[in-house]
Amino acid sequence: MVLQILSTVEPDMTATASKNFVLVHGTAHGGWCWVRVADRLRATGHKVFTPTLTGVGERSHLMSADINLDTHIADVANVIKWEGLEDVVLCGHSYGGWVISGVVELVPDLIGSIVYLDAFMPKDGELGIDTQSEGAREAVKKAQAAGEVSRDAGSAKRYGLTGGDLDWVDSKLTAQPIGTSLQPIRMTGARDRVPKKSYILASDYNNPPFVACYEALKSDPSWRLFDLPCHHDVMVQMPGELSEVLVEVA
Repeated sequence: MVLQILSTVEPDMTATASKNFVLVHGTAHGGWCWVRVADRLRATGHKVFTPTLTGVGERSHLMSADINLDTHIADVANVIKWEGLEDVVLCGHSYGGWVISGVVELVPDLIGSIVYLDAFMPKDGELGIDTQSEGAREAVKKAQAAGEVSRDAGSAKRYGLTGGDLDWVDSKLTAQPIGTSLQPIRMTGARDRVPKKSYILASDYNNPPFVACYEALKSDPSWRLFDLPCHHDVMVQMPGELSEVLVEVA
């Protein structure tokens, strides 16, 4: 097992050759949430892609009943294919863990490093609604019963954000398509075969499913573990430290 906690010594982010980063957002967010991380990585010569998943963010006008987990997996896999990317550092935040788990099944030979950022790590056959919080499950069921195709974003206050950060994120959040919670994921073990695998826990958020993933991986020497002392939206609260970790695991 390699368990790594960030030290106070800042590594040289320019020491690594240019890498291809694909950063996948979580529920109700969009590619916009990565701007602080993306700017830092690009400033040191890396290529960074922050796709917004269908139906949210600037693509919220595409919301429909047809959106499911496969839609979001294809969103990201197609960026990798059409941009001609190889040896990708694929990072998924929160719900984005579901997405990257499916992406690596579609383009396994193009992924060099996979990173779960305070994220779900689904198993074959699971549905999102099986692993969500009680509040999220109830929101999905309520939307279903009402014949709606999405659930309200709520406020990022629950992610521990305050002040200007809270105002910024709340102004950008959009409804989440419920179809993504209702389709089982199909996995064949491609994730396990990725050469470099990492999990980053936001220890101040302390969400049981994420803590459980982190703890379970401690016994697996093929994973690197990191612990950042912040709440859930790590890319908002600790973009510098997160950028350093991403370069480290690349």
